[in-house]
Amino acid sequence: MRKIIPYNPKLVELAKKLRNNMTLGEIALWREIKGKKLGQKFSRQIPIDQYIVDFYCKELQLAIEVDGSIHFKEGHEERDKRRQARLESLGVHMLRFSDTDVKNNLSHVMVEIKEYIEELERRDTHS
Repeated sequence: MRKIIPYNPKLVELAKKLRNNMTLGEIALWREIKGKKLGQKFSRQIPIDQYIVDFYCKELQLAIEVDGSIHFKEGHEERDKRRQARLESLGVHMLRFSDTDVKNNLSHVMVEIKEYIEELERRDTHS
């Protein structure tokens, strides 16, 4: 049974707005992972703790982030590291891809995601 991770209810409205304003990379990835296409259900723009993750599989506690250009600006990398460390401390597994990688090399991104999901599923069956 998965533990429930609390979230800040004030983030719900922002998450809804983000769902309606996804980047091209997020849209492309969402088309590939929605509807249990990978055998697991993903949701998009989900509040976890004090953050919103791009895609989240509750069953595996797996968050997938698609980093746009803002993530490469000064100071943002450090914030991303703190954010990721906090989410991982709550038991969330993280996968990160650049928006450019998703748009230009979606098939490779999908292979990485599938392999990581299989690894997490194997861990679950052995624990």
